[in-house]
Amino acid sequence: MLRSRVLACGLLLALSVGPCAGATPVAAEQRLQASIEADQPHAIALLERLVNQNSGTLNLPGVKAVGDMVRAELEPLGFDVEWIDMRATGRAGHLVATHTGNGRGKRILLIGHLDTVFEPDSPFQRFARNGDTATGPGIGDDKGGVVIIVAALRAMHAAGTLRDADIKVVLTGDEESAGTPLEAARADLVAAGKWADVALEYEGLIVDGGRDHATIARRGVADWELTATGLTGHSSGVFGDALGYGANYELARILDGFRRELPEPNLTLNVGLMVGGTPAALDPDGARGSAAGKTNIVAERAVAVGDLRALTPEQEANARARMQGIVAQHLPKTGATLVFADAYPPMAPTAGNRALLALLNQVNTDLGLPVMDEWDPAKRGAADSSFVAADADVLAGMGAAGSRAHAEGETVDLASIQRQALRSAVLIGRLARTPP
Repeated sequence: MLRSRVLACGLLLALSVGPCAGATPVAAEQRLQASIEADQPHAIALLERLVNQNSGTLNLPGVKAVGDMVRAELEPLGFDVEWIDMRATGRAGHLVATHTGNGRGKRILLIGHLDTVFEPDSPFQRFARNGDTATGPGIGDDKGGVVIIVAALRAMHAAGTLRDADIKVVLTGDEESAGTPLEAARADLVAAGKWADVALEYEGLIVDGGRDHATIARRGVADWELTATGLTGHSSGVFGDALGYGANYELARILDGFRRELPEPNLTLNVGLMVGGTPAALDPDGARGSAAGKTNIVAERAVAVGDLRALTPEQEANARARMQGIVAQHLPKTGATLVFADAYPPMAPTAGNRALLALLNQVNTDLGLPVMDEWDPAKRGAADSSFVAADADVLAGMGAAGSRAHAEGETVDLASIQRQALRSAVLIGRLARTPP
């Protein structure tokens, strides 16, 4: 692997204020620094254009328009860009861009997404800048990450380090709300993961205590629906041999069993919505429900939905089995069923992921940036990187630093774009020269 010999220049070198006395960076990596600094106005202008184009997940033309903007950035760099139409899944599509190198280095997958949680009816629609901070819908999640990918690749192209690199960029158009069926919605990303040796994911950078942190693990997510049933009748007979306990007590028993018996490190189980009565039902979207009943009627049906988050496939499988065991211990005259729906697989903290972080920290050391510690996976949500974690080593959270993701007033630290683009450009260039 190519080693640069930059001594402790600190963050000033990373921001190209000027090389420190005695620093002797490898020429190509020195060119990366200069190129990224010079290109920062382009990066910020691109970010503004991307943010001002609404691309809420359900705004299919808007998501496609953002994809077209990114296509215009990548094709001049030598990428073969393809739009994968996904309207059959209820979503716009994905952008897949491939750069063919010399085949001698690691194959590198870069992951981000084009969509945001802000639909066209949201009042939060425009980019606004105040010094080194900017606000806008999706500015950090994930348009800042997309801009970092583009900025790193533009710098590599200018420095000559992109020429021999085998890189695939996959920007999904439905990360915030995946299309259905999920297998079809993520088929292209999974295929890219099987092609790759390593994957870098450009969701937001975690900054805590003034220090950047790296993400080498994410918990997976599985949604679940619990339905309890019972005999209905006059409440004077509840607890008795004829009516038993009713659906609401059965639902409460099960959920309390989950609360008492399941908690362990990195495992959480949330109950998001519950309804019970005679009758009771959820709407088809699972986000609303209705129930009827009276104080003197034993509930006939109760339904609850929620999610299960686990760090490893083994932890998730064990939790599912324990949940089913709790469900099976029915109260008299009641029944219950528990159904799971896969959402995001776990991204476990593997040795390969940690080795990739070690390579990034060598880059940090060579650039005079602080070493990055692992971030607690229980403090992060799920992301598309989990779909490739079974096939490639993954380093996540390579995007922009900011705050208030998914909320009006979402912000990004513009200086972090330059810092992250530099880290990425150097890391990708070194990986591209490392035999697979």
